[in-house]
Amino acid sequence: MGIRDLVKKKERLGEGDSSSYSETLGRLDGPEFTFIRSDTSTQEIIHPPSYGSGRAGGGDHLLSAQDSGSKSRRSLDVFRPRSRGNSVSSDTSSRKEGGHRRLSHRFNLSRHPTPTSEFVPENLPQINITPDGAGDKDESERQWENRATLLANASGERQRSRSPSLVTPLASSPAHELPPLNFSENGPAAPTSPGRGGVVSSKAIDDDIQEAIRLHEEGDLDRSTRLFGRLADPQGANNPLSQVLYGLALRHGWGCEPDPERAVTYLSAAASNAALVENMALKAGLKKGGAAKGELVLAIFELANCFRNGWGIPRDPVAAKQYYETAANLGDTDAMNETAWCYLEGFGCKKDKYAAARYYRLAEDNGNKILGNTWIWKDKYNPTSNKKKK
Repeated sequence: MGIRDLVKKKERLGEGDSSSYSETLGRLDGPEFTFIRSDTSTQEIIHPPSYGSGRAGGGDHLLSAQDSGSKSRRSLDVFRPRSRGNSVSSDTSSRKEGGHRRLSHRFNLSRHPTPTSEFVPENLPQINITPDGAGDKDESERQWENRATLLANASGERQRSRSPSLVTPLASSPAHELPPLNFSENGPAAPTSPGRGGVVSSKAIDDDIQEAIRLHEEGDLDRSTRLFGRLADPQGANNPLSQVLYGLALRHGWGCEPDPERAVTYLSAAASNAALVENMALKAGLKKGGAAKGELVLAIFELANCFRNGWGIPRDPVAAKQYYETAANLGDTDAMNETAWCYLEGFGCKKDKYAAARYYRLAEDNGNKILGNTWIWKDKYNPTSNKKKK
């Protein structure tokens, strides 16, 4: 925390006193002596003897401390420390409730536990990142892809628990009625992975995806979205890429009424289905995953956007950062910039300008440059620096 932040914090600590010194001084009737007995943590007001008060023991001629339950005299307001509460007695409970706080609390220096999220699995592995990029890159990518499959499976399970069948089959919905899909003369290819309601991909499905993209680019959003919806149907084609694109259509209202919650359902289904393919590839020994890596990374990135903005799901900075960073380490340049922003702003994590510079550099090296980020190339942010200086 910088000096400017400390000053602002200090000013906020004093906002609780409603009376100013000048107003208090104006209330004083005349000169008055107040005896105060104090140490480093407490203070007591010593009052002159009150004759005729009927005290027993013959000690009325002695100075006595004010009872902790009585109200302090108005003249003490001038000397009251601003950080104290309304009571200046030595009572322990009043000190805790008043304003007598530890320095770590006053300047927000206390250690806080690592933030967690219900949307991030507890067994999510922590992967060590070497600043200079040294190490086995294939093994690192395998670890990050395994991490992505864990996030995807957790997201898919959560959505299935909310809606066991994901959604009503699209073919039964009048809003999504379409003529039968035009498969190529070779027919659908063999499934690349066992889907829950059909194949994951085939040449015919790929052709229809391209057709839906063409319709979208020509402005025919209604037909494009309905075609994506048919291909995304978990009881039909169950295609992960179509589930991502249909989820985006639902989220932004492309040719349909916006439905952010249903969008998250389809994005989660895409991530889960792609993770199934990738998990099979990893088990088969492929270090860089299989054919569905692109769909997996895209779904993870779009889910991160949902967590960041609260689109169809509770806003969750911790989950957003974890999803962004996973996609970033699997090659998504947009996710690299978003991860850098998270570290720079402390969004879902502790602020780390060096980590932010590392991810901004990585994005720029991969062709996704952000103007005005020349600070990331300062020498002190070089990965080879032995000592960090702030």
